[in-house]
Amino acid sequence: MPRPARFTRSGRFGIFRAVHSANEFTPDPRMPMSDVTLPDDLVERDAGGRIVLVVLDGLGGLPHPDSGKTELEAARTPNLDALAARASLGMLTPVAPGITPGSGPGHLSLFGYDPVRHVIGRGALSALGVGFDLRPGDVAVRINLASFDAQGRITDRRAGRPADAEGLRVVEKVRDALSLPEDVEAFLLHEKEHRAVLILRGNDLAADLTDSDPQATGVPPVAVEATRAGSERTAVLLDRVLDRAREVLADEPTVHGFLARGYAAFHGFPTLRERFGLDGAVVARYPMYRGVARLVGMDVAGVPESDEEAVALMEETVPRYDFTFFHFKATDSRGEDRDFAAKVAAIETADRLLERVAALGPDVLVVTGDHSTPATYGAHSWHSVPVLVASQWGRPTASGFSETTCRQGDVGTIEAKHLMSLALAHAGRLAKFGA
Repeated sequence: MPRPARFTRSGRFGIFRAVHSANEFTPDPRMPMSDVTLPDDLVERDAGGRIVLVVLDGLGGLPHPDSGKTELEAARTPNLDALAARASLGMLTPVAPGITPGSGPGHLSLFGYDPVRHVIGRGALSALGVGFDLRPGDVAVRINLASFDAQGRITDRRAGRPADAEGLRVVEKVRDALSLPEDVEAFLLHEKEHRAVLILRGNDLAADLTDSDPQATGVPPVAVEATRAGSERTAVLLDRVLDRAREVLADEPTVHGFLARGYAAFHGFPTLRERFGLDGAVVARYPMYRGVARLVGMDVAGVPESDEEAVALMEETVPRYDFTFFHFKATDSRGEDRDFAAKVAAIETADRLLERVAALGPDVLVVTGDHSTPATYGAHSWHSVPVLVASQWGRPTASGFSETTCRQGDVGTIEAKHLMSLALAHAGRLAKFGA
């Protein structure tokens, strides 16, 4: 009988590795080892059907203490239910069990990218989302417009969610007053409402920095500090920008300064065309989601101002692309507002829009969320997310779409990074693996 393995601690993180005795199994060195990458190496390029991915941001919920129903279970969703009746259902784990994802990792997972391996800060996504052409080495910073009291304590991290015109005015006021060293370029752009993005371009810049946003009110912002050697200059420059914003906005009624987080030193990603043979497009009202789509090579179909405009743009776009990503934001926003009824209403609005999207007749229609934002919790959470994959090859298990029905579905609970493989298979775009 072989001896049990003994374990030794090794590696930077103290990982235990097995050290087996000589009489245990040793692979034959003559045996060929596979270096296949799935699903990439099985893709049937320029063949197969069209895929539409609908992301209802923050879709997943938790039961309301009074009704015992989640937001999705409480909503009237005849169109989602009709899709579920001909779809494979399941649940997605956005990153890993117990891990709460940001919007960037949540969406990259849905696009088939391992969010732990393909890491990018939100600042880069914001910059790409507003149409800025990042260069390798640029440092992008996500900016929140914020309100402060006379003692410099944060009173509102979002400055009351100003209208786009007001946010743009304030950002331009600060931008015109910035002064940085001659070898550094600064691009300060308004994104939407209380959000902006700062791009720093120059020598000796890096993005290993602490946030100035403490994610709390009643306390002052935190000084930006480098967390690794090489980022010290960037920390000094960013603090200089934040201090100047406070000076320039001191007399403003609501927006008194900036908070910084979501840093990213830009680098390119492999595209959907390179990996999966897909020509992709995005339809999204909010810039950040256009940014994460651009990161993986999708075209921006347009900049819709309303949900109705977004659906009309979908009707123009879907026939022209292999893969179309449609983003709906209100489900997440209302969850963050802790407004259960409003999130239910947002789901019902999305359901009405889906009638027109489904009528476009994509070969595969996927509906899911990038993460859960339960209204009873009021923030992104680690809970799994319902998903439906509707095609002629589905294995229907229920006539409704909810957390309860999806937990019992054919797909089971899988990591979100595998969703693209399912979509490609349903679209007839994957070859058989092995002989």
